[in-house]
Amino acid sequence: MKSKIIIVLLLVSTWAQAQDKKAYNIDNSNIALEGYSPVSYLDLGIAQKGVQQHKSEYEGVVYYFTTDEQKQTFDSNPERYLPQYGGFCAFGIYAGAKFRPDPNKFIVQDGKYFLFLYNLELDAQQLWLAEDNHNGLVKKANRNWSELKETYN
Repeated sequence: MKSKIIIVLLLVSTWAQAQDKKAYNIDNSNIALEGYSPVSYLDLGIAQKGVQQHKSEYEGVVYYFTTDEQKQTFDSNPERYLPQYGGFCAFGIYAGAKFRPDPNKFIVQDGKYFLFLYNLELDAQQLWLAEDNHNGLVKKANRNWSELKETYN
């Protein structure tokens, strides 16, 4: 319980990093994941920056890939490669707020990948892992996401 109070305080202190008005964590160019490849996250378990010449658009959001093969893999089943919670910080969604994650802070579990906020004050990935209850955290985050994805915070 103590860790949850600390987490909420830290999340409030990083509120300036929250992104509003979007169900997807995208920049002004509609590029998801800050240009990192969703296929690299899920299939390779690594964060790799994609390139503009290997890109796809799905539901109005642009995704970059490292190779044409990755692009084709994504195009054949885009739903499989979408980030959890629209690419927002999984721990933030669990706590009830949308925060931009660090694209290098993620975990892959149960065929999905989850991104996390990281800054000098907060390592949300470590907080998530410290709870040692992935399924419980996901269950609550999923409930919160059903409301948050439509809100402006």
